[in-house]
Amino acid sequence: MTESKRKRGLQTRIVHAEDQITPGFESFSTPVTRASTVVFPDLAAMRALDWKNDAQWRYGLHATPTQIALAQRLAAIEGGKHALLQPSGLSSISNVYFGLLKAGDDVLIPDNVYSPNRDHGDWLARDFGITARYYDPLIGAGIASLIRPNTRLIWIEAPGSVTMEVPDVPAITAAARARKVVTAIDNTWSAGLAFRPFDHGVDISVQALTKYQSGGGDVLMGATITVERDVHVKLKAARMRMGIGVSSDDCSLILRSLPSMQLRFAQHDRAALSLAAWLKSRPEIVAVLHPALADCAGHEVYKRDFTGAGGLFSVVFDERYSAAQIDTFCESLELFSLGWSWGGAHSLAMPYDIASMRTAAQWPHRGTLVRFYIGLEDEADLRADIEQSLATLA
Repeated sequence: MTESKRKRGLQTRIVHAEDQITPGFESFSTPVTRASTVVFPDLAAMRALDWKNDAQWRYGLHATPTQIALAQRLAAIEGGKHALLQPSGLSSISNVYFGLLKAGDDVLIPDNVYSPNRDHGDWLARDFGITARYYDPLIGAGIASLIRPNTRLIWIEAPGSVTMEVPDVPAITAAARARKVVTAIDNTWSAGLAFRPFDHGVDISVQALTKYQSGGGDVLMGATITVERDVHVKLKAARMRMGIGVSSDDCSLILRSLPSMQLRFAQHDRAALSLAAWLKSRPEIVAVLHPALADCAGHEVYKRDFTGAGGLFSVVFDERYSAAQIDTFCESLELFSLGWSWGGAHSLAMPYDIASMRTAAQWPHRGTLVRFYIGLEDEADLRADIEQSLATLA
């Protein structure tokens, strides 16, 4: 220690501490690096910064080592090359809109899209001079007839997270690429495990990491994953200008859950498919909407392109039951909580009035839809719970 350092005051020595940490410590966890200010070795390094360069550290809002570790792992899961983290799945959707669209542009959105995405499209059309049009999610190659000269973005949701139609993604992306239109898919349902979007021509995959990646129902985060660098840079620019960032602590929670995600997803998948098949035999139910079942819309596409289904599916009750009776059914469930989202250990249920949510594709059912998320409870207990709650309809 130099003479000048020995004479420094206690407070200065606390702020400028020189920790003596024995090297060689290793563990399985990724270190949590928190930062706002990022310190540069010299001014030349600071002046050489290029915000497009993902390998440079600039400011804690944009990236820390913990955040980059998570982004790289997420990209690897889906076969992408780049990933950007956002504070929620909806924030990731916003990042796509604001990164790619401007006044006068046109966007196509599936009629079964995640409701906040639909609201986002309506907002852009109302206040930002962007045309938002909704299409039948089963349109496939027919989407070519909807593409206009100013169409810049086509959204896909595979499957619809409430009504479960499985779109023909390769047919849609082929039509889009022929007209140089970017495609973005909400791939949250499959967690990137059961559907590989970039193998089917998709440009951007959006994930709500709040779901299976978190696995605990206690973290909000999203990601946009891409292969092409130019698309990645456009999204990165929008994220930077909107001041979007995530917590390294939250990243560490998701990093901790990722190693078990595939195992958890497989268990959710097994239990959900078993319960869905059982519900088909129930007289109260007129339709079970599970992509792995043969009568679900888009099932043949599911068989061709997907390798699993996870824990989310829906049922449609016979129209003889009123909405109030279905509310009673949902509230009588003891192991299924009433709430949105999915991906955690706890099972969930939620009723929907689908007819009121559609504008482009006619909904074929008249009864009330209930979406189930099958958690990690014993399957027999969940079946018994549904059975006792169905008895309230008698």
